[in-house]
Amino acid sequence: MLTSILFILVAGYAGVLLVLYLGQTRLLYLPTPGLDATPDDIGLPYEEVRLRTGDGVRIAAWWIPPPPGGRGTVLFFHGNAGNISHRLHSLRTFHELGVGVLIVSYRGYGPSEGRPSERGTYRDARAAWEHLVAERGIPPSEIVLFGRSLGGAVATNLAADVTAGGLIVESTFTSVPDLASELFPWVPARLIARLRYDAGQRMKEVESPVLVIHSRNDEIIPFRHGEALYAAAGRPKRFLEIRGSHNEGFVVSDREYRRGLAEFFSSVGIGSEPGD
Repeated sequence: MLTSILFILVAGYAGVLLVLYLGQTRLLYLPTPGLDATPDDIGLPYEEVRLRTGDGVRIAAWWIPPPPGGRGTVLFFHGNAGNISHRLHSLRTFHELGVGVLIVSYRGYGPSEGRPSERGTYRDARAAWEHLVAERGIPPSEIVLFGRSLGGAVATNLAADVTAGGLIVESTFTSVPDLASELFPWVPARLIARLRYDAGQRMKEVESPVLVIHSRNDEIIPFRHGEALYAAAGRPKRFLEIRGSHNEGFVVSDREYRRGLAEFFSSVGIGSEPGD
């Protein structure tokens, strides 16, 4: 009897692990099809952009030019849920700080083709970078890579391969296995993880100035992940501690958040001209 119970428990646990192993992409990527709004809804001029990645996937993006007197560009990589139409608040913030923005819709998100994958998001990021540098002629020194949550890992991976004007990672984990092992301690996450997004290791290869932003109140990605990313970064680097939850920290801490961004932009030579 006891042997039978143990067999059932072990078999059930193995079944759960198999489901987790095979279903990781569905657990991590939570895309929303279609667009619920556009920058036009908040009064921002923009251009719809279609990019072709290195593996031939067509992805969507929005280009919001810098305002008069502004300078430089933020290449924006969003988190794992929704799509670019759910980031209008951030687009307005960047615009008001005097920078242009190219925000990318990963494959499988919004109107973009394909299905999301780790390698795919890296290819999407590279296509966006090449669009800014090769097609729009923007100097790499005037491009700051920005990523929130999952997007921070995407931005860090790109920053390790190119020399951008700067890198900003907000509310980002050190790696998927690191986070999964903390959230699900009963699962051997490091053994079964097929998705890595190893921002902690890639951060060590980044040569651009770095700003790490994290909230001590983040209930999804613990504050220590932000501290670890900061520790891994080379110099020059800055850390901005904000308040609020994972999805609302940049809103709750709006004043400090904007000031921290503005100071970082000024330090790398982009943003609004003094006095604007």
